[in-house]
Amino acid sequence: MSKREITKKIAQDSGLTILQAQKAYMAMLEGIKEALRRGDHVTFSGFGSFEVKTRAERKGRNPKTGEIIPIPPKKRVKFTPSRELKKSLQ
Repeated sequence: MSKREITKKIAQDSGLTILQAQKAYMAMLEGIKEALRRGDHVTFSGFGSFEVKTRAERKGRNPKTGEIIPIPPKKRVKFTPSRELKKSLQ
């Protein structure tokens, strides 16, 4: 589903204009991004939750030379689906 399809659905279901739905969509995404930047856990009841996890430093290998190289730690976003979402997909 694309951004356009999502905002169209929001507009139809809520009685908002397309422009208002686009602004609401963008505000929601920015709110989620900001919360994750702060390290907060974002939860949508009945859908799932997002949280930032730090991947530990590890060793990798250069496939060309076989040399072992360190891979630095990095942050990633983890999504955990709710039980309701999992059940709805079965």
